[in-house]
Amino acid sequence: MQTVVLILMFLVTIIFMLKLSFHKPLVVILMAVVSALFIGLMWPIAIEQSKSQIATWLSNPSLMLDTSVVLTIEVAIQMSFCILATDKMFGELRGKVARGLYYVLWFFPGVLFFAVLFSLLVAVIFQFPGVSFPILSWTLAGIIFILLPLGVWGIKKILPETSIRLEMLFLTNALLAILGIVATVNGRTAVEGINEVNWSALIGLIALIIVGLLLGIWFRKIYYKKYISRQL
Repeated sequence: MQTVVLILMFLVTIIFMLKLSFHKPLVVILMAVVSALFIGLMWPIAIEQSKSQIATWLSNPSLMLDTSVVLTIEVAIQMSFCILATDKMFGELRGKVARGLYYVLWFFPGVLFFAVLFSLLVAVIFQFPGVSFPILSWTLAGIIFILLPLGVWGIKKILPETSIRLEMLFLTNALLAILGIVATVNGRTAVEGINEVNWSALIGLIALIIVGLLLGIWFRKIYYKKYISRQL
């Protein structure tokens, strides 16, 4: 379980830096400052944590399920940004709502990265007992302030094409969503299997699929009519 959580933390960090790679250096430096201040100011809360308490959190099903909700929302936001950014790249981003949503998602860096920073701070405090907590936290803050822009710069050098970085961002979020399910399920099943078929639920599901299909066809026809009228 701890290994899966560590992989999730690593993916969250990569996603955060990938998202920052679409911004200008000034924004990257600003986020590095915010991250450094977060670590430097969170040590009074970090010292109240314990290894047994963290292990209890990881084995708490309700807490892990709540965490999965936040993870799913952030993954959905990042994937939506990838789709809108791809439309903008090919000149297919039309409408004020779509453009406004794109810029909102473009400025959203992610919140899970700060949970990773807090976990890193707690781990560093555990590894260096007896050292002044403010010194540890602000030293780590300085390291993050240097490493975060370097990581973003390295990603831009390795993946200079914007389209490749968008694809990497989308695929990494998909992998994060899958691992998030593995981490939150943790050997449990949400519901127990039954031998009887719930016909009312089955009919309701089929009705929802049909209604969604018809709405999709109707929306597609309206969209293409407007698109053709704009071209004319």
